[in-house]
Amino acid sequence: MPHDHSHSHSHGHDHSHNISSKNIKAAFFLNLGFTILEIIGGFYVNSVSILSDALHDMGDSLSLGISWYLHNKSKTGADSKFTFGYSRFSLLGALINSVILIVGSCFVIYEAVNRFIHPEEADAQGMLYFAILGIAVNGYAAFRLSGGTSLNERVVSWHLIEDVLGWAAVLIASIVMMFTHAPWLDPALSLGITLFILYNVIGRLRETLVILLQGSPADIDANEIKQKILQIEHVAGMHHINIWSLEGEHHVYTAHITTKGVDTFAEIMQVKRDVKAVLKQYPFKYYTVEVELEDEACELWDRSNHHEH
Repeated sequence: MPHDHSHSHSHGHDHSHNISSKNIKAAFFLNLGFTILEIIGGFYVNSVSILSDALHDMGDSLSLGISWYLHNKSKTGADSKFTFGYSRFSLLGALINSVILIVGSCFVIYEAVNRFIHPEEADAQGMLYFAILGIAVNGYAAFRLSGGTSLNERVVSWHLIEDVLGWAAVLIASIVMMFTHAPWLDPALSLGITLFILYNVIGRLRETLVILLQGSPADIDANEIKQKILQIEHVAGMHHINIWSLEGEHHVYTAHITTKGVDTFAEIMQVKRDVKAVLKQYPFKYYTVEVELEDEACELWDRSNHHEH
């Protein structure tokens, strides 16, 4: 049975997986319907800030769709092809979505700058109605996802909160435009929304890339773990310490530990138990520890030391 180790998932984890999937699904359909409405409305009221939000929403819908698909995919247990399971697939969703939003943002900036050069009137009243609808729809979707724990849910709910802020700005601008002649306000707002999106997306893209490139997770202090393990009785030293993350939540730890003054098999077992007790204090989903005896040569260690000299 290939799904054997999925039992280590607690019942609670599966439960949150289901809620998460339902939330993402609900937010996806809400967003998709709203995006279509928004694109039509943006052209109808001739507002580039509504169109910039439509593009943003389209990116969201896409990311929600990808997240939803990958969320279900990542629940599949490990198999011989993907021995760690499919949880890393959710990173792919975050990556694809970030790239789409960056490309879209560049397009919106180009359009907004164009509007500054050739100002056009926007229908302020139409913008106002749209903004109220926008705040309601995105506010509800963000509320549904706000308690999420996965990187995917956090990314998505952050998108939706940005949308609510964007619509609040459209609301204020449309009220100002109803009482004063300020055609520049629409593209200015559009630029503000887009630069804000870009700033956040690039930060998230960096986070995703660090995990994809197997960087050490930010919430793990490798040195602290090493110091704790070195204080264990009979531990002489450590090498080949590798720490990486599957998808930002579940981490992996491997290390070689050299021992000293070990005379019995029971002492080796005790060292292993002590090391595992240290590792259990951290959010590691997998850990592998190789214990080496005093006069045992580590082939990997010799090889890597050879290269260093």
